[in-house]
Amino acid sequence: MLLTEIDHVAIAVKDLEAAIDYYRRAFGAEVEHREIVESDGVEEALLKVAESYVQLLTPTNENSPVAKSIEKRGEGLHHIGYRVENCAVALQAMIDAGAIALDKAPRPGSRGTTVAFIHPKSSFGTLIELVQE
Repeated sequence: MLLTEIDHVAIAVKDLEAAIDYYRRAFGAEVEHREIVESDGVEEALLKVAESYVQLLTPTNENSPVAKSIEKRGEGLHHIGYRVENCAVALQAMIDAGAIALDKAPRPGSRGTTVAFIHPKSSFGTLIELVQE
């Protein structure tokens, strides 16, 4: 089994501060990690839930894939991140199974992780991020 657990569920939001405040008031959730990922044009806030995260994402520029997603579909579920032992091996296994890779090779992600994305057209409508810690 290449998937070890769910790393995060990513939610695209227009107002990161309002989303953080909502999760704090509704669930008592606190931000465990916050980072701007320049390469993806996003700012993220990670809220720890057991061994996984709710990842709140907001675009930092209008060319960001998250900005385009919000413009097209509105705020809401953006992608799911699956934790894997080896991102390159998992990416190749998905490609071999017919997946369309958005990243041709694993690349640096937030928190010092290694990541690769799979196009939702090849994954039953779900954008998938493979995450190696």
